Amino acid sequence: MRKRLYPLIYICLALYLFLLSSCSGNRRITKTEPPVRRNNEKELKEKYASLLQVPAGSISNYALYSFIDEWYGTPYKYAGRSRAGIDCSDFVSLLYEKAFGMNISGTSSDMFEHCKPIKESDLKEGDLVFFRINSKHISHVGVYLQNNRFVHASVHAGVVISQLDEPYYKKYFYKGGKVVKNNAP
Repeated sequence: MRKRLYPLIYICLALYLFLLSSCSGNRRITKTEPPVRRNNEKELKEKYASLLQVPAGSISNYALYSFIDEWYGTPYKYAGRSRAGIDCSDFVSLLYEKAFGMNISGTSSDMFEHCKPIKESDLKEGDLVFFRINSKHISHVGVYLQNNRFVHASVHAGVVISQLDEPYYKKYFYKGGKVVKNNAP
C-alpha cells in the first residue's frame, strides 16, 4: 500500500510547487494595511495620487482606481475569482472588464498573446506588465498605473500596488504589453 502512495505524494507535491511558482516566486512581501476605502471621487483621487506620488490631476480614470480600492488587500487564491481570493490573471481580467470595458482572459501567458509588446520605458496607465518568475514562461501579470507602479494579485500579499524598480520585480520583469482593442466585448 505504501509503495502505491509514494508516486501520488510526489505528484501532489510537484503540482503544489508548480502552483506556488505560477504567480509568485519565493518573495516575502511586507503587507501594508489596505488603504481606507473612499466613496468620494475627490478623496479617492487624492489618496491614489499620494500613494503613487503623482499630482492629483493625473488620476483621471475613476473606474480604474475605484476598482483597485474595492479589491485592495483581497487575498491570493489560485483560480479564485471573488473577494474571498483571486489570482493574478483573473484580477487583471476583472479589472479590464470593469475599468476599460474590454474582455481579456486566460492565463498570464494567454494575455501576453493578445498584446502588442512594449518596452518598460513606454508603459502607460492600463498597459499590462508581465513577469517570468522562476520559469522560462510568463507566470505573472499586473496592470501598470503610473510612476513605475503597478497593481497585481501577489501570492504573499494579495491585491497590492508594487514598484517595478523593486529588485525582485526588476529581476523577473519580462515585457510590457498594450492590449489589442479587438478584444472588446
